[in-house]
Amino acid sequence: MASVPQDVVARPFNPASGRNGLLEKYFYFLMSLLIAAIVVWGFSHTVNASLFHPAVPRPFLLWIHATAFSGWVVFYILQSTLVRTHNVRVHRSLGWFGVALGTVMVPLGISTAIVMGRFDTYQLHQKGGDAFLIVPFYDMLAFAVFLALAIFWRRKPELHRRLMFIATCGLLDAAFGRSDYIFNHSLYFLCLDAVILLGVGRDLVVTRRVHKVYLIALPVLMVCQGFVVYTLRSGSHWWIRSADAILG
Repeated sequence: MASVPQDVVARPFNPASGRNGLLEKYFYFLMSLLIAAIVVWGFSHTVNASLFHPAVPRPFLLWIHATAFSGWVVFYILQSTLVRTHNVRVHRSLGWFGVALGTVMVPLGISTAIVMGRFDTYQLHQKGGDAFLIVPFYDMLAFAVFLALAIFWRRKPELHRRLMFIATCGLLDAAFGRSDYIFNHSLYFLCLDAVILLGVGRDLVVTRRVHKVYLIALPVLMVCQGFVVYTLRSGSHWWIRSADAILG
């Protein structure tokens, strides 16, 4: 009978954080629920006054926008659930609905940003709508890039699940920004990055290393977010002229 080498030390199995542990199995499903909770919490600050019972009726496009983006959160939860319950075939089939929905969301998000920018500027006579236009434009660009990469690498689960996670988290600045404190201090991007960092923490606990998706994506995201916040807060003339032209 072969003996076990003395230099081999058995590592105790950790049911929470080890390989095939709870953190590895349920992380992305739990994150889908956290994302939904953040969306409900954030928009609960404004949805009644801005959509359900506004003093001035909002454009109907805003209802379509809210339905589509809420649908994406539901879709993300459902896809995470299907993976967790090992219904991979249904997950892949339903994924094509997600491709269609995500593809529609990008032009819809841009169109809604323009329509609401005009509404806020000319109907509500609010200032800063032109400068703020850079935020939803950036959101839609970042979402489109990560969604496209997730579709391209859909046959590589370790890449796909992280790219979908980042793409979905990238929409959370709209929810975090509904808090006056977070918005006034330009913390909405930092808040969504903190959610993405939970994925980094999960990798460190489970695999003892950070996946290359996070190593590449997070620095790029932070640089782009910094540029967007700087452009917004500084009132850069080149962007104000561009945004005014877009808003007409």
